Amino acid sequence: MDTSTLRTFIALSQIKNFTKTARQLYIAQSTVTNRIRDLEKELGVLLFTRNRKQVELTSAGEKFLPYAQQLIRIETAALQDVHISPHDTHPIHIGTTNTIYECHLQKRLHVYLQTASHASLHITIGHTPDMLAQLQDHVFDAVFSFNPLLRDGYISLPYRTDTLVLVCAYNRTTYAQGIRKNELQHIDYLFCNFALQGIGLYIRDLFPKHHRFPLEIDNSTKLPHYVAAGFGYTFLPQSLIEDTVACKKLRVIPLLDFAAPKVDSYYITRSPSTVPDTLTRILWE
Repeated sequence: MDTSTLRTFIALSQIKNFTKTARQLYIAQSTVTNRIRDLEKELGVLLFTRNRKQVELTSAGEKFLPYAQQLIRIETAALQDVHISPHDTHPIHIGTTNTIYECHLQKRLHVYLQTASHASLHITIGHTPDMLAQLQDHVFDAVFSFNPLLRDGYISLPYRTDTLVLVCAYNRTTYAQGIRKNELQHIDYLFCNFALQGIGLYIRDLFPKHHRFPLEIDNSTKLPHYVAAGFGYTFLPQSLIEDTVACKKLRVIPLLDFAAPKVDSYYITRSPSTVPDTLTRILWE
């Protein structure tokens, strides 16, 4: 089972067409066909169902796909590691959610790059389950997540606690003096689940069952633009919108008879950590 075959399998699972996959990979269609046939023979299962226009993963193919992706990630990390010369700086691989990156990490990584003359950082913005799996596969040196990893051999430290605040465009003054919980269902609320089961469910439960939101998005850092443009209200981490509030593009709405939950983030590494002390100190400033 070689990685070129695995890459072909992954590409075909996404493109769902042999001809287009061959074109995308710059190989002959017969090569794609032969690689998939050999892989199915090696595994002893059918990975795709075929018809004239496209293919679909079988249940066995669905199960095998994350393992194939994981093997490719491990191969990439291993090749990068073994080709580092003694004079090179070992690259540090960090995984983070987009919200934690925008709220906290970006400024600190700027400082590190300015002070570390031979820095080599690889930053991946991703989703928590995938990043924690890659941390355990030694792809990442550290992960910043909204969920801890409670497992032997790993350190999960509370990193930052953010306060959620309700915001709207600065020129909207209807609730400038505050809003009550039962008034939320009457506003145009832009929903984000923050990739957090607890926080996302809490916010959704503030609204009637089956409430229709004018916009739902899974990335809170994309919401300030919509809110500042006047499309509605939303809860956002205070650290994400401090500058926008200060320049009077957004307005914070006081909560009169309820409180928004806190958002906790975590810094997760293996034990012992492979993150250099110089970087660790800056990340924790």
